[in-house]
Amino acid sequence: MNTIKSWAEEDRPREKMLSKGKDALSNAELIAILIGSGNNKESAVDLSKRILRDHKDNLIEISALSINDLIKYNGIGVAKAVSITAALELGRRRRFSEALERPCIKNSKIAFEYFYAHLSDLNHEQFWIMLLNNANKVIKLEKIGIGGLSGTTADPKKIFKSALENNAASIMLCHNHPSGNIIPSEADKRITNTIVKAAHFLEIKILDHIIVGNNIYFSFADEGIL
Repeated sequence: MNTIKSWAEEDRPREKMLSKGKDALSNAELIAILIGSGNNKESAVDLSKRILRDHKDNLIEISALSINDLIKYNGIGVAKAVSITAALELGRRRRFSEALERPCIKNSKIAFEYFYAHLSDLNHEQFWIMLLNNANKVIKLEKIGIGGLSGTTADPKKIFKSALENNAASIMLCHNHPSGNIIPSEADKRITNTIVKAAHFLEIKILDHIIVGNNIYFSFADEGIL
């Protein structure tokens, strides 16, 4: 096996980062730094490339892997699997921290960033709400319902109870589609319509319903179907 130690020094991931900066490294090279070594047939970089290739070169898919999923790879033990998982979790938390710095919700993209920090990497559906004041500043994010692989429930009574208790002027709705398909189902449209009608009588605005996929989203408001 052609090990990393046998490579030219400027091509080794650690040395490459020191000399050229972190942006010069591929995803495989960054993961290789985390795991340190490969197995008796693959270097750390080659092993990292195989893990990425098995998951469409998509870090979001890899971040959804469990420790047990990762240790199935020859050369990845518990300690290395924990390092990979911890690094990806830090990335997720950084994204959430960046979202929290935004003072108000001006569009669906900003709302998506808030919700995505809670809904990324899930293999089941969850329904969340965002409560806002008159200035569209976030009062609270709250999980309303948990479902399975293909559906979740959203109880309007629970949604409006929370809105009234927190003096919310408006609400944003959100749920995820673990399949990655962000097109709303007929059930999604029905529950949205039900909540919008109920909100009208309580003089609370429903600003949007966002469906979260794999780093993408669908906005009912942007599509003009709210």
